[in-house]
This record gives sequence, C-alpha cells and structure tokens, in this order.
Amino acid sequence: MPNDAASPESREPPVAVPPVVPASVRLPELTIKGVLLGILLAIVLGGANAYLGLFAGMTVSASIPAAVVSMAVLRAFRNSNILENNLVQTAASAGESLAAGVIFTIPALVLMGHWESFDYWQVTALAAVGGVVGVLFSIPLRRALVVEERLRFPEGVATAEVLKTGGVARGVDAMVEGLTDAGADDSTQRSSIRALGLGALAGAAMKFAEAGMGLWGGTLTVGGRALGTIWVLGINLSPALVGVGYIVGLNIAVVVFAGGVIAWLIGIPVYVWQAGLPAGDAINAAYGIWSTQIRYLGVGAMVVGGLWALINLIGPVRRGIASGIAAYRAARSDQGIRVVRTEHDAPMNYVLIATALCAIPMFAVYQMVLQQAAISALLAVLMLFAGFFFAAIAGYMAGLVGSSNNPISGVTIATLLFASFVLLWLLGPDNPIGPPAAVFVGAMVACAAAISGDTMQDLKAGHLVGATPWRQQFMELVGVISAAFVMMPVLYLLQARYGIGPPTEAQPDSLTAPQATLMGSVATGVFEGGLPWTMIVIGAVVAVFVIILDKTLETRQASFRTPVLAVAVGIYLPLELTTSIFIGGLVWWAAERSAAAGGGEQSLRGLLLASGMITGEALVGIGLALPIVLSSWSPVFGADMFRVATAPLGGWPGFVALSALAYGLYRAASSRR
Repeated sequence: MPNDAASPESREPPVAVPPVVPASVRLPELTIKGVLLGILLAIVLGGANAYLGLFAGMTVSASIPAAVVSMAVLRAFRNSNILENNLVQTAASAGESLAAGVIFTIPALVLMGHWESFDYWQVTALAAVGGVVGVLFSIPLRRALVVEERLRFPEGVATAEVLKTGGVARGVDAMVEGLTDAGADDSTQRSSIRALGLGALAGAAMKFAEAGMGLWGGTLTVGGRALGTIWVLGINLSPALVGVGYIVGLNIAVVVFAGGVIAWLIGIPVYVWQAGLPAGDAINAAYGIWSTQIRYLGVGAMVVGGLWALINLIGPVRRGIASGIAAYRAARSDQGIRVVRTEHDAPMNYVLIATALCAIPMFAVYQMVLQQAAISALLAVLMLFAGFFFAAIAGYMAGLVGSSNNPISGVTIATLLFASFVLLWLLGPDNPIGPPAAVFVGAMVACAAAISGDTMQDLKAGHLVGATPWRQQFMELVGVISAAFVMMPVLYLLQARYGIGPPTEAQPDSLTAPQATLMGSVATGVFEGGLPWTMIVIGAVVAVFVIILDKTLETRQASFRTPVLAVAVGIYLPLELTTSIFIGGLVWWAAERSAAAGGGEQSLRGLLLASGMITGEALVGIGLALPIVLSSWSPVFGADMFRVATAPLGGWPGFVALSALAYGLYRAASSRR
C-alpha cells in the first residue's frame, strides 16, 4: 500500500528458487469460495485503508493479513490449497491499494467546493476505471519486472513466505489429490490468527474508548512562546499510527519524523521570527501557519522527489517495456510452443482491446465535468499515455521498495501539475472548472499507479508459489471492482462523522486528508495564483539537500537512508502523527535488537499484531459514523449515542493505554521464531 515513503535502493541479485507448486501441477485455484472471500476482504481492507490514508496520509500493505485470514478460513474446506489462498490475498490487496489512489485525490473535489458531498457514480467510475487500467497496464510488464529484473519485491516475497507457512509436508502428490492446504501447520496458523485478532481488538477498543465513549482525548499537545517564537509538541494516541511505524520500520519512521521536525520545530519558529509573533493561542497559531505556509515546503519537496524518481527510473522502465514487448512477440511467433501454466498471462490482444475501451468511460467522466468534447477526448488520451508510464514507474518502484513505500503522491503531484498546465493552456486562467478537471485526471492516474504497484507485488508472490498469472490478474480486477463500489459510502461515512480536511471548531477531530488537501491547493493555485511560491522553492531546495545526503549514504553503503519523499510526507503531516509513527518505528527497532540478541529474528506475530491494530481502529472509526447516518430514522441514533464522558483527564489515560499496547507489540515481536 503506498505511503510515499521511499526511494530507490540497489537491486539484489536474483535467486533461482523453484516455485512451491511446479508448472506441471494443476490445483483448484480459481474457486467460488475463494472469489467470495477475496471480495469480502477487498471491501473490508479497502475501507480500513481509506480511513488510515485520510487520517495519517500513509497506507500499508494488507497482503500478509489477508493471506493469514484466507488460510484460517479456507482450512474449513477439504480441498483448499496454497494457490487458492494466494488468489484470495491478491483480490484483498487490490482493494486496499485502490483505497490509496482514491483518498490521495478524490476528497480534494469536496475540499475545493466542486462537490458538496461525494458523488456515488463519479467516485465509483474514477476508482474502477483507474484501477482496471492499472491492472491492464501491469500485464505486459509482468515478465520483465517480476521474472527477468533483479528486483526485491519485499512484500511479495514476504507474502509468499507466509503462504508457505502452511507447509508442503505432504508433498505435491498429496496436493494434487486435493488433500487439505498442503499439510498446514495448525499451531502456526492459530498463533498467526490470534495475533491478528488481538491486535484488531486492541485497536478497536482504544478507538471506541476515545472517539465513541469520550474517555480520553485523541491527542496530547503542548505549546507555548519562548525565544521570541512559538513551539508545539504533540503525540496522537492512535494504535493505527504506531502500527504503521512498526510496519515501515525505524529508517522510514525516523525520516518521516525528521520531516515533521523540519516543519514544526524549524520551519514554524523561523517563520515567526521573520513575520512576528501572532496573536492568540500558540497551538492554534502554529497550526494556522503550518496550514497556510509551512506545509507547502512539502509540495516543493514532493515535486522534486517525484521528478527525481522519474529520472532514475526512465531507463529501467524503458528496458522493462521493451522486454515485455519482446516476450509477447516471441510468444506470437512460436505458435508451436505451448506456454507453461506459470507463465500464462491474460491474452495480450484482449488486454489491448480492454485498454482502448477504457478510454470511453474516461471520456464520459471528463465530459461530465468539462462539457467540452474535444478537451475531454484529449484528456482521456493523455491519461492513457500518462497512466501507462506512471503505472510502469509504480510497478518498478514496488519491486525496489515495496507497495507500502511506493511514492504515489510524487507520481500524482507530477501528473496533477502537468494536467493543470495543459488545462490552463486550453481553458485559460481563472476558469472554475480547470482545477477539478485536473484532479479528475490525477485521481485516475493515482488509482492506476497504486494498483500497478500492488499487482506486481502479488504477481511476485504468485511467481514464487507457482500461481497462474492470468488467474491472479483476473482476481486483481475482482478486487478493484469490488472495492470501487464501496469507496464512496466509506468516504461519505467518514465525512459525516469526522469531517475531511483541516480541523474546524465544529469538527475538531477532522481527518486531515493531507495529500488530497495538497492536490486541491496545487490545482487551484495553478489557475488562480496565490500559491506560496517562496515556501515551495525552499521545500525544493531542502529536497535537493536530502537527495544529496541520500546519495552520499548510498555511496558509503550505509544501512540508513534518507528517501526524499518520506521527508516530504513528514513535512505535510501534523507533528503529532509523525511522533506516533516514530514511536512505532522505535518499537520495531527495540524488537529487532532483542530478537537478534537472542540469536533469532522478529516474530511474524509482531507484523500481524500491528496490522490488526490498524484494521481494528479503522473499522471502528468507520462504524462510529453509522449512528449519524441512522439518526434520520430515530432520535436514538446520533454522533454521541455511546459517549459517557468528555475526556475528563485529557489524553493521559490514552497515553497509558497506548504505552501498554506498544509494550505488548514489542514483546510479541521480539520473541524468537
């Protein structure tokens, strides 16, 4: 799941590992029960990731939790197997990846005032078409990026390892006979599902106690005036954020927190020294300065980081595309050679036809906004070309650093700026329809790029376990379309319960939607002017220095790196969010040291517990919106129907609970496996 917190790393040499299930063996892979379970998990995890992205500006991969749930559920059926479990996690991960593309862009249409609320069919069309295009664009790149390129695909490899925990003790012959799921280790699966469940219960309980019952506040924030300026420190008491920090690890967590330090402990004080002390409360003043000025440092850093990623990847992507085309031509010319099962992609002629047909709904969506057929047609064509290029970039980046660290915001910002300037040239300045039209283009590209990166991770996992590629590609489409139909209801519920955008007096706990807020500001600023260009330029300069530092560390083969897009994420997140992510990274580091001291590695239970914390909090966060929607039916329902207090002790009880949960996460992760 893309969280924009990575930069390219050196590629590892390929390791020739035979698949778990050889190409000559055929198992029940694409089954009705697997499809239904995949749809359900795509919907649930897609909704959870939508909440997380709007709240934290970051998303994480759910492939491993989905694989664990699939193995636990499908064990109830006699003929389940590793390939069926792989297809379930493929569909589920597509749903959660689509959420990233949606929440990074589409809320901007509400924040800009283009929509009063989310339009169901337009949101669904944007998500579905963008996601489908992402899957289609990834198909010609599979052989080049998954099979031939020496890429890490960390989450794909990890997911394959989790799927293998089912074991192959009975051997392939037993699997062919349809016996169980390859001799799964019952104790391992029970331990895994227990960790996932406990994490979900803990995250859900803390969110319900804070947001539902009002037992404590959601943040601890202190601020004041000193040394002629204002200072603010804070922590968000969110299990989900600690889980995010644990999953991304100490390196990324530190760099994201460093971005927060640049914005809040350097940028805001320096700005106040230059502009003078503001009146009123120091904390509110700091948030106002960050919202109107300092966060645009992140825009400059994001643009430079996105361009840097593109420059670095043009050559590899060009080689990958050429390799994919060569493989397709070879398959076409060798009519007498039968393609083995594990190399059987969706037919390329059908892929090309489907891709061309996607231009029709793209045109229809743009035409609804612009009401100008020629410009709508041009945007549809531009989106196809830009979508393919950026989908290839996202797929390659997923191979380098994983889906969770894929810099989708950088890709989307670059697309948005390009679309904005094209529309500015076509429509002229001060045209009110220009900014939302640019966001529509960016939304489709963001969805396509997010899904492309996820598809490559899933295809890597499938390549290692011996899956059939075309079946995985089909399940990606199933996951995308399933999640697309629930994105708007999830966004509607979250908007009704919390609000989306900068916090207000009426909605102090609003989900900040940092990427979507920036997308809307950038698109509007291109047409109307008013962007704080000084801050954007300073952010770009900061990004250049971060890139130089990162290249220096790379030259010295340092284990610690400073990916520029992670710094940009930290700059445009509220400080209390980056603090919680940093704490999660510290828990990962402490568990890693403890496990290493014992001569082992971190237990998978830590990752599953962290994933459960994210999912549990997210589902309760969405569920707390339901009473507001149901309030029109009965006065029994309402936003405060569960509330028993109004944070009598502030955030301190939540801090104690979160500390205990972090310690439990450390203990679970540090035990030897």
